[in-house]
Amino acid sequence: MDLVFLQGSKSGPRQEEAALTLTKIYGETMEIGLIGAGFIGACLARKLKDAGHTVRIANSRGPETLADLAKEVGATAVSVVDVAKQSDVLIISVPMKAIQQFPANLFDGARRDLIVVDTGNYYSMRDGRIEPLESGMPETMWVAEQLGRPVVKAFNNISFDSLRNQGRPKGSPERFALPVAGDNQRAKDVVIGLIEEIGFDGVDAGGLDASWRQQPGSAAYCTNLGASRLKEVMQGLTADYRAKLGERRDMALKKMLELPNGIDIGQGFKLPFAKDSVPLNRSLAGLPD
Repeated sequence: MDLVFLQGSKSGPRQEEAALTLTKIYGETMEIGLIGAGFIGACLARKLKDAGHTVRIANSRGPETLADLAKEVGATAVSVVDVAKQSDVLIISVPMKAIQQFPANLFDGARRDLIVVDTGNYYSMRDGRIEPLESGMPETMWVAEQLGRPVVKAFNNISFDSLRNQGRPKGSPERFALPVAGDNQRAKDVVIGLIEEIGFDGVDAGGLDASWRQQPGSAAYCTNLGASRLKEVMQGLTADYRAKLGERRDMALKKMLELPNGIDIGQGFKLPFAKDSVPLNRSLAGLPD
């Protein structure tokens, strides 16, 4: 199946879309770049390389600091300013506070149809207070505004150990789903295809304005739901629910920091294991375990 990407046009009924140069056959090797090599970024690098894609990784400290990970994964370490120009898909997996520190020339030389994916989540304890996000602006809409590029939100609502260990073959009753939000359908289709390749079902979660439904504090965040249940839960989240999302996020974070097991990542943060965090998040959301 050919996936032909479209974007901004100056004529015809699709004024927002014009034919782009990228045509990919589903399953064909893609050039995938990652900025950020933390738990989620490193895990995605492994998964996508194992799926047969060419993977390049970058961080703010330089490619020499990624040499060991690159060798282990089979990826290539490159500089931040070089990763976008070599990619079909660029996955950004960094704390929100780091977005504003990207170099101004990040996208110089990048293809017009580059798909940018944001995996991040906002926590003021770590990121500092970002007023638009405190006021309810969907996080990835803010990211897109900072980058000046269309962005897809994905991979933000799964814990690192669920991502690493819980991918399952298509049709398995244990396979769960990840939501994908964005304003370009073709970009979302590609990201959904990548999710399917690494052992999860991809669910179209609508436009970026609806991406709050998969942010921390929502019933879709780290609850590991099957595709049909995830769709049902996300569709049921109301404006009143959204108004309390920040409060729910902060309460869930407090509860997760109280869990006894996890990986200490410094600055008062601990990454809990899915066996503890998924039941907690389901309980806080009023979902059956």
